[in-house]
Amino acid sequence: MRLLSVNVGLPRLLAWKGSTFKTGIFKKPVSGRVTLRTTNLDGDRQADLSVHGGPNKAVYGYPSEHYEYWRAELPGQPLDWGAFGENLTTEGLLETQASVGDRYRVGSAVVMIRTPRLPCFKLAAKFQRDDIIERFLRSGRSGFYFSVIEEGEVGAGDQFEFLGGEVPNLTIAEMFRLYASGSPDPESLQRAVQVKLLPESWRERFQARIAALQMANLI
Repeated sequence: MRLLSVNVGLPRLLAWKGSTFKTGIFKKPVSGRVTLRTTNLDGDRQADLSVHGGPNKAVYGYPSEHYEYWRAELPGQPLDWGAFGENLTTEGLLETQASVGDRYRVGSAVVMIRTPRLPCFKLAAKFQRDDIIERFLRSGRSGFYFSVIEEGEVGAGDQFEFLGGEVPNLTIAEMFRLYASGSPDPESLQRAVQVKLLPESWRERFQARIAALQMANLI
């Protein structure tokens, strides 16, 4: 598992459907070592801190393996590293393997897997197409947010060294599927709420879905 590209960007104005707003979704690869801090990378900023950034979403990682899929889905669309707003383009680290609470050393920093990325209208605005959010959800290719346990420097070519995880665990793929599914698996929902490091907002959502299934006598 390794880091292929470090991508940063500052918020800029973007117009979409008659509205103009700031977004930090435009990221470009940078060379050399970059300091990874508890809320972001040096040279990078998020525009709306209510939904991006902060200690639980310090940096966003996206697997390079997904780019081939998106190039087939979005022919003619330029897709360089960072195209999906990710700070860290990874190789060998996929949503089916990465679990909530997994810790990795990368460069001289230590990071922890936190949650999948949930797409918002700014993704549609960046690609200038309404269907990208539905496509993103349907694809299951969410990427993952990291929190920063130890600050340090990272750079392209750094290896991800697995340091440990949580028991019970929940993969990012399972978490994203539970969020996006219209009929989530009850057993997976009940296992998900037992994960100690599951963010409280996610726990509440999953508990509400469990309660709805119980009221319908489905569990």
